[in-house]
Amino acid sequence: MKNEQARKFSTRVKIAASASALAIVGVGAFGTMAASAQPQAAAPQAAAATLKGKTTTTTNHLTIDAASTAAQAALKAAQKEDQRVTVAVVDRNGNTMVTLRGDGAGPQSYESAIKKAWTAAAWNAPTSALVQRLKDAPTLADIPNTLFLAGGVPVAHDNAPIAGIGVAGAPSGALDEKFARAGLAAIDNGR
Repeated sequence: MKNEQARKFSTRVKIAASASALAIVGVGAFGTMAASAQPQAAAPQAAAATLKGKTTTTTNHLTIDAASTAAQAALKAAQKEDQRVTVAVVDRNGNTMVTLRGDGAGPQSYESAIKKAWTAAAWNAPTSALVQRLKDAPTLADIPNTLFLAGGVPVAHDNAPIAGIGVAGAPSGALDEKFARAGLAAIDNGR
């Protein structure tokens, strides 16, 4: 008798537990459907600012095609003289656009080319001219990501710098700059 009562009790418990579980699932599903049926509140719109006067500016940028052309021309000029160099073209903000590491270029040339390019763009002057400024202001060399060695030339539009070309790895800065100028000449920006 005890066994039979235990089975009846066990069956009742199972039925009650199953019914409770179904009720919980049903309430959850109903709540989900009810929530999705309600209209969504519109996200708040950001107020559009109407700027007055001269509060914005437009800048010119070197295209990737021009940057690639300049880098290729600089590398070819170096290869004609059997020099193993790296060429970098950076935009006005120092972001690298193109780097070409020539066959056999030294490991230091990669970073040096980028820094020379950015230094030329930042000061809108060839890095060979900036080397002379260090005599009067030696702390210029402490500015991060700059390199005051010959081999960088700026790319300008309407006398404003928009990019820089840097070459590193030749035995002299004069050669590096010569190759950088070949890159500049290839995009007809002249300086």
